[in-house]
Amino acid sequence: MQAFHVDDTIAGWRQIAAQYLALTKPRIVLLAAFCALIGMLLASDGWVPPTILVAGLAGISLLAASGFAFNCLIERGIDARMARTRARPLARGTVSVPGTIAFAGVLGGAGSLLLYWFVNPLTMWLTLATFVGYAVVYTVLLKPATPQNIVIGGASGAMPPLLGWAAVANEVTAQALILFLIVFVWTPPHFWSLALYRIEDYRKSGLPMLPITHGSEFTRLNVFLYTLLLVAVSLLPYMVRMSGLLYLAGALVLGAVFLHFAWRLWRDYSDALARRTFGYSIFYLAALFGALLVDHYLRPGGAL
Repeated sequence: MQAFHVDDTIAGWRQIAAQYLALTKPRIVLLAAFCALIGMLLASDGWVPPTILVAGLAGISLLAASGFAFNCLIERGIDARMARTRARPLARGTVSVPGTIAFAGVLGGAGSLLLYWFVNPLTMWLTLATFVGYAVVYTVLLKPATPQNIVIGGASGAMPPLLGWAAVANEVTAQALILFLIVFVWTPPHFWSLALYRIEDYRKSGLPMLPITHGSEFTRLNVFLYTLLLVAVSLLPYMVRMSGLLYLAGALVLGAVFLHFAWRLWRDYSDALARRTFGYSIFYLAALFGALLVDHYLRPGGAL
């Protein structure tokens, strides 16, 4: 009987831990950490010092996780009305509001201390500003107020590669701003592709998302136009000699495929195509940054 009691206790704690972990949106945190890592490696002439690498990625990830937990807290009522998000712990009431506040505060505090003591104060302040931009400016002010919420609020989501760069270089350079700009322009076609096939969910939420306020066709046109802009922006690393021909070839091929998806989405819409476009947008960003990193280390005069 004692063994069963211990096993039940362990299982209960594991379930609680899993609920709090879900608040942090771990898959998005991993994507943010990947983008920050790209920024770190591109800012380095060789390899990133281990302390900065570990503490930088941990600190940025912890503050991102804290921001996502606050997002879940603020939007728990909205999440409960949407099929895509109603299983989140706060929407189901399986974790408490005070517990979430304490959890997010511990994550944010730990992340801030790591960045301040082991990386540099600039990265800490920039990451804190990103946290405020996402958890307060975007979630509280912009998202319920304007259909352009994802465009303006996308600035917070575009920060990780710049944060990674700042962690190594201890400054924000033109190259870091280019990395920021790529993710910033990528965000609208990425998110609106999702919003198009989840439109009924967003209608229930009451949020003024672009497909609801301006219709599907207008949103699809905007996806195509932003994808055109994204392809142009993705060429900036080559234009400023931040990268070479290897990256240029990759950016052109990846951009051509994204444009093909965006054109078809505009002219011949289906929910299935919107899903595929959304899925490709994730692959596109990872592959584009991967090509930039490979080019950085392999081209003559690169980091190696």
